[in-house]
Amino acid sequence: MAKLAELLGAKLVGKEGEVDTATALADKKCVAIYFSAHWCPPCKGFTPQFAEWYTKDLKDKGMEVIFASSDKTEDAFKEYYGEMPWLSLPYSDRAKKDELNKKYKVEGIPSVVILGPDGELINKDGRKALSDDPTGEDMPWKARTFAEVFAEAKLVGPGGIEKKGSDLLGNTVLGLYFSAHWCPPCRGFTPKLAEWYNSDLKKKGLEVVFISSDRDEAAFKEYAAEQPWWALDFADRKLKDKLSNIFKVQGIPSFTIIDKDGSVITDDGRAALSGDPTGENFPWYPPPVANLKSGPGKINEVSTLIAFCETCDAATQKAIQAAMEPLATKLKDAAKAKGEDDPEVAFTIATEGGGISSKLHSMLELAALPPSKHEHPLEKSERANGWGCDGCGQSGQGKDRYRCDACDFDFCGDCQSKVGEVVSLPPKLMIVDIPDDGAYYEGPEGDVTEAVIQQFVDDFTAKKLTRKQLG
Repeated sequence: MAKLAELLGAKLVGKEGEVDTATALADKKCVAIYFSAHWCPPCKGFTPQFAEWYTKDLKDKGMEVIFASSDKTEDAFKEYYGEMPWLSLPYSDRAKKDELNKKYKVEGIPSVVILGPDGELINKDGRKALSDDPTGEDMPWKARTFAEVFAEAKLVGPGGIEKKGSDLLGNTVLGLYFSAHWCPPCRGFTPKLAEWYNSDLKKKGLEVVFISSDRDEAAFKEYAAEQPWWALDFADRKLKDKLSNIFKVQGIPSFTIIDKDGSVITDDGRAALSGDPTGENFPWYPPPVANLKSGPGKINEVSTLIAFCETCDAATQKAIQAAMEPLATKLKDAAKAKGEDDPEVAFTIATEGGGISSKLHSMLELAALPPSKHEHPLEKSERANGWGCDGCGQSGQGKDRYRCDACDFDFCGDCQSKVGEVVSLPPKLMIVDIPDDGAYYEGPEGDVTEAVIQQFVDDFTAKKLTRKQLG
C-alpha cells in the first residue's frame, strides 16, 4: 500500500471525514480512480450505474474507488460526492488531481483507471471494463497485451491461404493497416502502399495485416483482393474492435508499426512510409530528438523540451541535436523498460521557421520569425474565403493570398513580404507541457550543452520552474 499512498497522497476523504490512505486501501484487490465532474452530462449518467455496481458486487469483491474531481468549485464537488458511496481525493489538493490526470493521460471524462494493490496500472479503460462486466466476474480486468490478443487472430492471405497471428509474432515487423473500401483517403493510399510493399518493404522485412472497417463481407473481399498481404478474418469483428481500442484508432487510413517484441514503433506509420517508401530507415524507429518540420509529434500528449534554433547555422543546429540525444535516449529507454509508451519528457528541435514553429513562437511569447521560403513559387490567388496562412498561422480572411496549389500551401501578404528577411536569434530552450492544461516553462538561451539540458529537465521534474500558461 505504500506505493498507492505515495501515488494518491497520504490522506483521502471518506464519508466520515479524512482517512489514512494506506489503512483505507489495505487488503484491496484493486483500486479504481474515477475522473468525473458534476457539470459533465455523461458523468452524471454513468455515476449512478457505477455506484450501483460498486455497492451490489464490486466492493465486496475487493474493489475500492477514489473519486478525482474535475468540478469547478468545492461546493459542486461536495454536492456531487454526496451521491457517491466511495472515497475521494481531497478537493483542495488540485495538484494531486492534475498529476494523476497527466500521468494517466486522461483526455475526457468520465474515465476510470484501474490499479493493482501495489499501484501498478492494470487497465486505463476501466469504464469499458466495468460496463462489460459490472458484477466483477473478471475483476481486476487486466488489459490484454497486443501479443495476447493478436496471437488468436485468423489471418487470410492472397489465394485463400491462412495463418494464425502467433505465426507472425516475434518473427517480423508488423504493419497493422486499418482501412476500408468506402473510405476515399484509404482508396488513395492503398495502391501506393501496395507498390512500396511489393517493390521494397516486403524484402526489408515488413509484413502488413489489413484490418477492415468495411460494412459487409462482400466489400471486404473486393478490397482485400487488391492488397498483396494478410487480412484479419472479416468475421472476427470483436477482435477488430479490440485491436482498434488497443491502438486508439480514431480515423482511417491508420497504419501502426509493431516491432518484433510486440512494442509499438510508431502509430503514425502512414507518415513514416510516405516519407521513406523504399524503407531506407526501416523499421522507422522514431529518432530520440524529433524535428518540428516533420510535424508536432506527441507534443499534445507528452511534456516536450523544444530547442528553438531556426536562425542558427547548420553546424550549430547539429551540435544542439547531438547535445539533446543522450538524455532523450536515456528517458525513452527508461520508459520502455517500464512498459510505458512515452518518456517522462520528449525532445524536439526547431530548425526551420513557419508552420508549427511560428505558432509556438506566438504561443510562447518568443520573438517572431520570418517564414521560410516555400519549395515552389507562390502565385497570388483570388480565392479569398476559408483559408489560413501557413506562415503565421492566422486566418487569411480579408488578406492577400499567395498560393501553391500543388502543396495546398498559402502565405498571407505579410508573410510573403517577409520571406528572405535575415534575423539572428540565440538558441532558446523551452518545455511545453500541454497535458498539464497548456503549461509551459522558460529555459536558458545561448550555448546548449548536455549539462544545460540536464539541469533544465532536472529543475522541471523537481517543480522548481515557474509555470506559465500558453497563449
